[in-house]
Amino acid sequence: MALWDRVRQLPAAYQQQLDELYDRDALPMDVRHYLSVWMENQEWERAAREHDLAVVLLQVLLENLDIQHSRFVQEESFLMQHNIRRYKQNFQRYLEDPCDLARTILWFLQKEKEILQSAELAEQVQLLQVEPEIMEINSQQDLERKMAGLRNEVQCMEHTMICLEEQQDEFDFKYQTHKMEAVVDEAVKKAQVQVLQLLVNRLNDSRKSTLSDLNKLLDRAEDLIDILVKKELVEWQRRLQKACIGAPDDVCLDPLEKWFTCVAVCLFQVREFLSKLEELVGKVSYEDDPVKAKRPALQKRADTLLRDLLKSSFVVETQPSMPQGKGSLVLRTNIQFSVKARLLVKFPELNHFMKVTVSMERETPQIKGYRRFNVLGTTTKALNMTESQSGGMVADFRHLTLKEQKSGGSSKGISDISLTVTEELHIIYFHTVFELKGFSVELQASSLPVVIISNSSQQQSAWASIIWFNMISQNTQDIMFFANCPAASWPQFGEMLSWQFLSATKRGLNEAQLEMIAVKLFGQQLNYDNCKVAWSKFSKENSPDTFWVWFDGILVMVKTYLEDLWRDGLIMGFVSKGKEKSLLKRKQRGTFLLRFSESVIGGITFSWVEITESGQPDVKTVTPFTKVDLIQIPFHEIIRNFQILEADNIPENPLLYLYPNTPKDNAFGKYYSDRTGDDSPYIKYIKTKLMFVSKENTLEARPSMSSDMAQGDCLEPVNGLCEEAAEQNGEPQLPDCLVEPHQFDPRLSDAAPPEELLMYLNNPNLLEDSNIFEDEMGDFSLQELIGPNS
Repeated sequence: MALWDRVRQLPAAYQQQLDELYDRDALPMDVRHYLSVWMENQEWERAAREHDLAVVLLQVLLENLDIQHSRFVQEESFLMQHNIRRYKQNFQRYLEDPCDLARTILWFLQKEKEILQSAELAEQVQLLQVEPEIMEINSQQDLERKMAGLRNEVQCMEHTMICLEEQQDEFDFKYQTHKMEAVVDEAVKKAQVQVLQLLVNRLNDSRKSTLSDLNKLLDRAEDLIDILVKKELVEWQRRLQKACIGAPDDVCLDPLEKWFTCVAVCLFQVREFLSKLEELVGKVSYEDDPVKAKRPALQKRADTLLRDLLKSSFVVETQPSMPQGKGSLVLRTNIQFSVKARLLVKFPELNHFMKVTVSMERETPQIKGYRRFNVLGTTTKALNMTESQSGGMVADFRHLTLKEQKSGGSSKGISDISLTVTEELHIIYFHTVFELKGFSVELQASSLPVVIISNSSQQQSAWASIIWFNMISQNTQDIMFFANCPAASWPQFGEMLSWQFLSATKRGLNEAQLEMIAVKLFGQQLNYDNCKVAWSKFSKENSPDTFWVWFDGILVMVKTYLEDLWRDGLIMGFVSKGKEKSLLKRKQRGTFLLRFSESVIGGITFSWVEITESGQPDVKTVTPFTKVDLIQIPFHEIIRNFQILEADNIPENPLLYLYPNTPKDNAFGKYYSDRTGDDSPYIKYIKTKLMFVSKENTLEARPSMSSDMAQGDCLEPVNGLCEEAAEQNGEPQLPDCLVEPHQFDPRLSDAAPPEELLMYLNNPNLLEDSNIFEDEMGDFSLQELIGPNS
């Protein structure tokens, strides 16, 4: 397959790289496309060194352009005729140095190969990423084999204990018989004593062997407990932290419950084996009895292992959360919340037997202003198997509330560290006592750190704290985390941002979208892996419009009004104005894309490309729509019914193809209302909000005005009532207002600026020319972004 055909079939992210590559006049994409086969079969590397060959290739290139021009004449494609003629004129400048043309084309072909190699490498990496999953499966299979081995050894030990008891009974019977018989014959008596000595030696060997096997069994149990407590449980807790902030991680506890229960059952059986040995020793013992010497140490070891296992088996399965909260771990005083604790060691005989009590931390940090809380409601419940769908042992607290304690007492010894309310971390504790078969141990579980707020306005900031903590910290007891808050690496941060969209809409962020955010934060970099995002940059700088407020505003808007469009990949979303322009200006007339506003919190806009009379691209942008608009009309209906009035007052929808080239109705048709035209339920809103009119031959350019539009595309809002009056008079009436002169972007063309459009609006959704925007590739600063335009 030809190189050009291969790169055209790459995923969207690499298609964007291709668009950016040909975002220059040196080699137009049209020429690359129509001459692809010829171009890839030439020796451009040799032509870059040999002048004669370069001259020949340049002449053939110009002839091929003439052939394409003739083809478009026959097809009556006026626009392509114009473009090909212009391209030929541009290439004629290489007549003085044809080798330069060869070097230029060679460079483009090499860049295409680099994009293709990058895509192929990414595909290989994606295939390799399956290996960790395979490794995880293999790890679990290995764990299952070890569990099976432990159970098998316990079963063997049961048989060993039976044989040992039978062996001891045989010796005891013969010994008691020998004592009761009055044997006179010394030879017979000596023979009987020899038999008894043989039996007791065999019994002693069996006891030693049994003790050794029990010790090995405990070794195996200890190895499994290390795996469960230090690896599996730690990994589950980390997955739980990530799941709490949106990661699609599996936090099901059923496998852990099975493994914990298996080891606990085996350890209780070991304790029974040791009790049996004690019972056997009570019946038959002798000098240097190995059971008397070694059983106490084995008993202590078994009890220690069982205690460690049980203490780790009490966990908080479902973290504290409010019914209408933004996410788990953000609680509000006097508002009910729920939380569920679970015992991973499942013994049916303990159903409804173990009582669990919930409380807040008893010792709080010595920080000035640090608050203390009491837990109110039903704070004691029994572990039971009825409140769990999987039949686990759980205590489900559903109606708890928090009340702040009254501050008082001396502030002596208080630290000068200052934390905001939403940086205070608190932990909720759960206490119970495990008692079974004579074994008793106190258990304690703790929630992940929670942030406690007193009003809903603090919820967004509190959720930012929860995200930051669980993204970075693996010490779930570190309630002083924000006293010296570490920065996040870009890979961590970008992944977290994607999780927010993934959990809210089932579609995360792609590499191109994350790169736009990275550029906003760090400026243009070759690689962002070593870049760091500070907590202050995430949640404090440029308050109240911090980075998190901006990002969360977009997330809420998408979740509330645009979820289906986002999930179907129709919204490019995170794309800078500079890149938006570079993507659109090489596309056919009417191509548009949807992106999020960089300065209007919770705003979305769209831009499209027009072609001027001189054949130059002209990118137009409408100012952002927010929930004020979207609550009244779905965004897909705005796109469907968006209209401008051209110079002859004929309404036209300029949005024809969703980037890169999908017909608008193909992309959005399934969302359209069944009723159209005057029957549409949105038509009244559309007429007053989304009508545009050309100001050609109507308005003169006048001095700049002092208003939000002073930096815009010289478009003025017209009140809806004015529009109605204009319609009654048969022609649009323009307002008597000052208009700023058009600011044309010389990067698009040397020609005169295109016609400008005037919107009829009641709200600030004004048509803007996106070329007034700068690319904004420096460090992220929302203060720099804030302004009247998106």
